[in-house]
Amino acid sequence: MSGLQRTALIIAIIGAVNWGLIGFFGFDLVAAIFGGQAAAFSRVIYAIVGLAGLYCISLLFNPEEQTQRSPEPQK
Repeated sequence: MSGLQRTALIIAIIGAVNWGLIGFFGFDLVAAIFGGQAAAFSRVIYAIVGLAGLYCISLLFNPEEQTQRSPEPQK
């Protein structure tokens, strides 16, 4: 798994945790940290999480051999 894939996956997981907090407790962690849902920085964070989630869709269609790097056999 490349660094970009790993980063996108981590950001998407953070976004999923935030959605879980919203769903279970009605608490938006991103809004609480960055000044509300309408704050410019919160909107940037939401956009980054959304882009990471969209990028992670591509991981579903990658063959497992491409996402897991294994050393090349020596000849």
